Amino acid sequence: QVQLVESGGGLVQAGGSLRISCAASGRTFSSRGMGWFRQGEGKEREFVAGISWSGRSIDYAASVKGRFTVSRDNAKNTVVLQMNNLKPEDTAVYYCAANPSQTIAYNRRNYDYWGQGTQVIVSS
Repeated sequence: QVQLVESGGGLVQAGGSLRISCAASGRTFSSRGMGWFRQGEGKEREFVAGISWSGRSIDYAASVKGRFTVSRDNAKNTVVLQMNNLKPEDTAVYYCAANPSQTIAYNRRNYDYWGQGTQVIVSS
């Protein structure tokens, strides 16, 4: 069992930065691939970033590549998404998720544990 709790969302102006964190509990966290997804109002939940169990494999959605950075600390059971140069279209609820494999998964159906989400609002 893995429990995930996101924090750090908020309101920021376009061009600003936010850092959102995911605190995990459970013995299997360090052996799981992790992902960040987001869901804007009226939109489907979409993949934002993924990181393998070791942190050596990382990937991003094209829309955030070069602006967002994902990292993990298995000793502290945390995953962090650093978001820079934010745009109004980044406004969404951001979710942390864990998948049962060690690798990156791009489809939300491959994840079995989800956090409650944290709201990010980017004003223009």
